[in-house]
Parts: sequence; C-alpha cells; structure tokens
Amino acid sequence: MTRSALLLSVALLPMAASAHAEDLFPATLAGHAVIPAFTLLAPPADAPQDAWISGKFTGAARNAQPMTVMGDTGASHGKRATGISLPFIGQPFQGMSGFAMNRAEDGAIYALTDNGFGTKGNSPDALLFFHRLLPDFAAGTVAIQDTIYLHDPDMKVPFRIAYEGTEARYLTGADFDPESIQINGDTVWIGEEFGPYLLSATLDGRITGVYPTMMGETVLKSPDSQGISALSVAGTDWTVPRSGGFEGMALQPGTGLLWGMLEKPLLGADGKPEGNFLQVLAFDPAAAAWTGQSFKFALAEGATAIGDFNFIDATRALVIERDNGEGDPSLKCAGDPAPDCFPAPAMLKRIVLIDTATVDADGFVRRIGHIDLMDIADPQGLNRLPTVANRDLTGKMTFPFFTIEDVMLVDETHIMVANDNNLPYSSGRQLDAAADNEFILLSVPELLAAK
Repeated sequence: MTRSALLLSVALLPMAASAHAEDLFPATLAGHAVIPAFTLLAPPADAPQDAWISGKFTGAARNAQPMTVMGDTGASHGKRATGISLPFIGQPFQGMSGFAMNRAEDGAIYALTDNGFGTKGNSPDALLFFHRLLPDFAAGTVAIQDTIYLHDPDMKVPFRIAYEGTEARYLTGADFDPESIQINGDTVWIGEEFGPYLLSATLDGRITGVYPTMMGETVLKSPDSQGISALSVAGTDWTVPRSGGFEGMALQPGTGLLWGMLEKPLLGADGKPEGNFLQVLAFDPAAAAWTGQSFKFALAEGATAIGDFNFIDATRALVIERDNGEGDPSLKCAGDPAPDCFPAPAMLKRIVLIDTATVDADGFVRRIGHIDLMDIADPQGLNRLPTVANRDLTGKMTFPFFTIEDVMLVDETHIMVANDNNLPYSSGRQLDAAADNEFILLSVPELLAAK
C-alpha cells in the first residue's frame, strides 16, 4: 500500500458510529519479571556533582543528607510509609513511563523513565534518561543493558535548563516530564507533559529538536509551560491540565506518523474539562510538523487518565486506561485512612483495543474491547510477588498500581505491560512497601484477534 493510501485509511473523516458493544476479553499470565524498587544508577562521569545526591528538594527545604526522610504514599492514599527514604545516592531507576514499539537490534526493549519525583519544582537533581532492557521471564529478572541520558549540548532547548552552565547540559525533571517514547530509525521521539512538547534526540540521547504542541492554529500549553505564571487563566492561557500532556504516543506502521494522546481532558474556556475524553493529535516526523489530524478517545466511567498507547498493526492500537487508585479493593478503608487499609484502592485498570480506522461523526475512535488488569488468570502460579488482600487470590494475579504506564505487542498472542512505581511514593501490592518495577507477559489471543 502506498503512503498516500495509508494516510487516507486513517484520515479520520467522520464515519458512522459502530453499534458494536465493547467486549471484555480474558488475560492469562505467561511470565512475570521484576526490577527491585530500590535500584539506583550512577550518573554519567561528566554530570554535575549535584546529580550524585538526588531528591534533595522533595521536602519543604533542601535536604542533602541521604536516606533521612521516609517516603510515603501521599495524602490521597493515606500517607502510608513505603520503607524507602530520600534523598538517594545516585539516580533512582524509578518506574517506566513508556515502551517504544520498535526494539533494539539485539531484541532489547526501549523504556523511558519519567521526570524524577513528580513535579517540576522537586526534580531539578533528577536526570532524564531512557533504557534498553531485556526481560527474562524464565528467571524473573530484567537486565538493564544500557541507560541513555538526555543532554542538550547544542542548545536546542529554547529556555534555560537546570544545568544551563555545564558543558554536557544534562536534562533534569525541572526541564521536562518525559512520558512516552518511540524509536523511528535512528531518531528517538519523546512525548512530555510540561509543555507539552515533543522532543527528538539521537540514540545516544543528544537533543535535536523541541516541538510545541499545535492543535489547529492554537499552541497547547500546561500550567508548567514556559511563560505561564500565577496570573495566567486556566482555559484561556493554558488548556492542558497539570500532568495532562503526552502520556501516550504511538508510532503508526506504514505512515510513520506519531499520534500523541493527552493524559487528561483539555480545559474549555470556563476552565473546566471539555468532556470525558482525550484528544489524540498527529505529528509527521518527516515534515517535523503537526498534520492537523486528530481523533478523540472516550474514557470509560470511572477512568481518569491513560498510561500508554501503542499500535499493534496499521490501524489498531492498545491504550492503558486507569483510575487513580492503588491497592486491592478488598482492603478498602471503611472509614478514615488507616495503616491496614487502602483509602482509594485500584478499581479500573485496563488495556483497551481501539480501531483508528473507525471514527464516528463526533470524532470518537471505536473502542473494540479490553482486558481487566485486576483480573488476570494465573493457572500456572507464575506471579512472583504476594499481594495483600482480604480475599482468595489463588490462581489469579492483579496489577493494583496507581500508575500503569507501559504496554507493547510482543507477538500475535502476547503483550507486555509494566508499571511506573513512582519511587518512593507508590505502594500497591503491600500496604507498607514501595512498589517494585514489574513486567508482566500476558497471553491475550482473543483481544489481539478482535476487529
């Protein structure tokens, strides 16, 4: 098929809405591998000395004494201690915020780590990087083959960065919040949330371009975008909610287009969400420009955000859909938060299959069906980690994490899913232990065959 024909096949012109109801498909655990939560990395030799102690600004004042402040799950999750203290000596591996569709020549997967400790203000000493990882599901381990640090020696970033005065100019979580990654030839593309921007880089992490987000003639901005201040007006000066940028970005086979999916609904002129749906925008890497093509992804009732987005063929794609909960719902707190319960447990964690070739008259893409990550069959007992629960989980695995941010196709019957553990702030499997970095291999032939 020619490039023009492929573009026409997903031109996203209004189509009649499908009457086909969304199906629930089974998922069976085929493998489980883990990178321990407390995994630290040495900064590059030419990085500033400041990068050797990370997390110094996560409290009310600078704290440079390693391992002196216990991490906790935050107010919305009961402020339960996670057993790991800040600041860290070195850089935390953290959790992963995106898988690339294409693999490295040796079969390793490209995975992205996000901005560090969650906000622009608390992450100026958290370096930004991506990895080449090789999961071994038989052994239950994941080899970190290489970590590639993002740097800007050519000054492509149009604003002042945290390590501005250094020669290598490594990027930090005060500069960008990277959430999605794709590899297209020898170029790395990263979707981020502060702008939101698209970043281009070489395979060794050298920034080659920074592209503001265009929706028609409008530049989309978040409250963390450059030039936004306390006097800026939501819905007017900025319309992308905080942490609402490109959580997912998929590379479409054949066309080479990048489709960036915002994590949260845009704000209308009144400063309120424009609806319970997410905008998905097309960018042409060859032209280095937004194409003007778009579609909408309708969130299911109870969902608050997405976690990742990857194509499995020319038009069908997988989307992680989630709520903001963590922990097994059988341990939901009956009253006030307490150490032995989850005040906001995980209720909706899904992998949704969509068909981008079918978009209705209002611009909504068709949802074909989904699997439930809270209800994974495990007949072989492949789950390697216990889950605290007030119910029998024999023969079953759940994935009860706040942020699940990685999904990719493995073969015609399997997908791989991983979590972002928000070190040291998330604790989903246990009440009092930081979440590990988990990779699960799922057998989902019915989902992948669905049309």
